[in-house]
Order: sequence, then C-alpha cells, then structure tokens
Amino acid sequence: MPVISRITTQQKNKERYNIFLNQDSKETFGFSVDESVLIEYHLHKGLELDQATIDELMKKDEEEKAYNMVIHYLSYRMRTEKEIVDYLTKKDIPETHIAAIMEKLTQKKLINDNEFAEAFVRTRMGTSTKGPRLIQKELLEKGITDNIAAQALKQYTYKDQFNQAQKLLKKKLNQRTKHSHRQKIERIQNNLLQKGFSQDIVKEVVASHAVEKDETEEWEAIVHHGTKQLRKLQRKYDGHELENKLKESLYRKGFPFTMIQSFLEDYVEEQPE
Repeated sequence: MPVISRITTQQKNKERYNIFLNQDSKETFGFSVDESVLIEYHLHKGLELDQATIDELMKKDEEEKAYNMVIHYLSYRMRTEKEIVDYLTKKDIPETHIAAIMEKLTQKKLINDNEFAEAFVRTRMGTSTKGPRLIQKELLEKGITDNIAAQALKQYTYKDQFNQAQKLLKKKLNQRTKHSHRQKIERIQNNLLQKGFSQDIVKEVVASHAVEKDETEEWEAIVHHGTKQLRKLQRKYDGHELENKLKESLYRKGFPFTMIQSFLEDYVEEQPE
C-alpha cells in the first residue's frame, strides 16, 4: 500500500501541497491537494493510503478548486444562487460538487438572495434611471424569486419613483427635437414606461409638470417635417390633393391645425380653383 513519503508546498501557490508516495521502495509524485484538504484528512508523512482514499482525496480536491473559483467570482460583487450555479455549470463542474459548494456557501453566509436583492435595488435606485418594473425584470433574470424581488422593491417608494421619473421628464423636455410638442410628450411618456415606471406614475408626473409649448421650436419642427413631406408628396400629387395629403401627414405627427394652415400658406403655392 502506498505511503506518503514527502509533502511539499507548491512554489506558485503556497496554499497547495504536492503529495509524494513511496511504494516498493520507489518514490513517485502522487497528487496535489488544497491546504483545507490536507488539514481535513490529516495528511502527513508515513500515512498509508489505499486507492479508494486517494480517489476520495482527489475528488475532494476538485471540489475545493471549484469552491475557490467561486470565492474569486464572488470577490468582484455579490451573486445570486442562480448566477453561481450557472457559472459552475459553464465550467463543467459536476452536479455533486455544485450541490456541495452551494451548501458550503450557504452555511458560511456567502450567498443570500434576500440580501442580494435588497442591495441590487438600492444600487439601481442610486446609479440608474430605471423604474421598478425594469429592476424587477433584472432581478428575475438573475434567478431571484417573485416574492423576494417584490419585498426588495418596497424600498423603492412611490415618492422615490415620482422624483426619478420627474428628473427624466425635465431632462427630456430640455432637449431640442424636431418633433411636435404633442409627439414630444408622447415620446417622453413612452420612454418613462420603457424605463419601467407604471402608468400611474407617468400620468401623475406629466400632469404635475407645467409643460409649456415652445412656439419657436414647434414652428421649426413643422417646417422641418413639412418641407420634407412636401418634396416627397409633390412627386405624386398636386393641387388640393397635395394639400390634403400634407395636412394629414402633419396632423399625424402631432401638429395643430392652425399651425399646419400657417405652414401651407407660407410654403405651398396657392392652387387655382
């Protein structure tokens, strides 16, 4: 039966040890183990090892290697249980090892989906412009359950959501665009909904903010779209049909009839009866 003849520390990793075995008066390299395995199995010079024990030691060491990989993975930021399982699966770690690793991480309180969700929501609230629905979607994608996500999102209060949405609204309103005032408001509303805010929040934010129309910007917008559509429509229509098609196009873009009429008077030649 092989006997441990020598144990040496690896040069590149002081927490790993090389185990040399002596059998039939001949010393050969047997295997290497992590320090935790060395201590757990009380490995020492002169200890006899049968093949079953050697196999067990090597299996345990593979598990320990995978565990240390996870610890390194966790060093960058908190992870959900699903993220860790997915990470280990991609590394082709056996399911038996994964189960043991997850149990060990839980015992050492290195993973906790409740704490992860709470911290994730706080971070998103402070560093992003996302509403609760979008944050919830992210949590679910990371493997957080509906109940845990809902509980964590309670800290994103209605007041916080309103203030965040209001900041976005003001920022968008200050951006000059080539859209009509009505279309600009509609686009802002859609943007807020896409950001994950509810219909109620969006309606209240828009209603509470005095959204005054910039007449100069509105005129510049109708001239931009009107002249572009006029060139396009003139290829197929003329006379009153041209005017009607142009009116329809500009109205769909959100411009009021009075401004459309002013544009027609300034940019479309009067058509004979």
